[in-house]
Amino acid sequence: MPPNPSLALPRNPHIAIVGSGALGLYYGAKLAHSGVLVSFLARRDLVHLQQKGLQIRCTEGDFHLPHLKVYAEPQQIGPVELVIVAIKTTANDSLAKLLPPLIGPETSVCTLQNGLGNEELLGSIVGRNRILCGVCHVCVSRPSPGVASNMSGGNIRFSDLTEGDTPRAQSIAQLFEQAGIRCSVAPSVGSARWYKLVWNVPFNGLSIAEGGIDTAQILANPKLHAATLTLMNEVMAASTALGFPQDPEHPNQEIARTRQMGAYQPSSLLDYLAKKPVELETIWGEALRQGTAAGVPMPQLTELYQKLKQLVRV
Repeated sequence: MPPNPSLALPRNPHIAIVGSGALGLYYGAKLAHSGVLVSFLARRDLVHLQQKGLQIRCTEGDFHLPHLKVYAEPQQIGPVELVIVAIKTTANDSLAKLLPPLIGPETSVCTLQNGLGNEELLGSIVGRNRILCGVCHVCVSRPSPGVASNMSGGNIRFSDLTEGDTPRAQSIAQLFEQAGIRCSVAPSVGSARWYKLVWNVPFNGLSIAEGGIDTAQILANPKLHAATLTLMNEVMAASTALGFPQDPEHPNQEIARTRQMGAYQPSSLLDYLAKKPVELETIWGEALRQGTAAGVPMPQLTELYQKLKQLVRV
């Protein structure tokens, strides 16, 4: 029988982390440290994690996990109760191969990825009834192999693809809360996704388009500060037109929060500087397509998207 969104997750599920970059390592480690059984599917840090474990640096206290369950192939893990998808969306083509070996009759799948359309893609692979999203508002980095760092706290907003605020969504939030991660449940996937795009679209985009600058440099430049607000308001208008109205103060709140980050380099900028693929379509392209299809003019986002298309690898 497929998983039912009206039923909570098992109290101590076996979790598979697909994508052991900064985000997957950090959240997987927090869950494992709280006593949950976690298996990591890893590539880049595979040998290091197997031999030396995982080091976490965070505001709640650093810790080291010397012994992890780390695997190179999903078949080595087998079916689990919960799959956490934390790969970059530029690698989404790999999910059709990676997910099936992890899926049992009652497996749920939660994506922590950025942007729009990921839940629908996952649903097409494993079935919509299995899918949750977790929208992460956090600054996590991987400064060296086997190390994940988060010195700014953060939170996750969960939601169920089929019904939004469900017992299953509540239970995954509780699971993460017990691991020391602040969580809430959004009324819908769309509301959670568009809420984060208000930050992701301007700061990730302008940091690349303006020559590789950090968030402090963006906000210190009057022209770029104004462009940030314009982009935020375009995303807010699209969100409202699509049925996800937001607090009018949200842009100002995000700018105030960003000032506290200091000279922060957004994740898309780090990918760009490292000459890695950037999540162009899921963050900017899909937001532009959905917003304009809903009748919202988005000239600033159109200009930014076209500029990014000329600059980034996809």
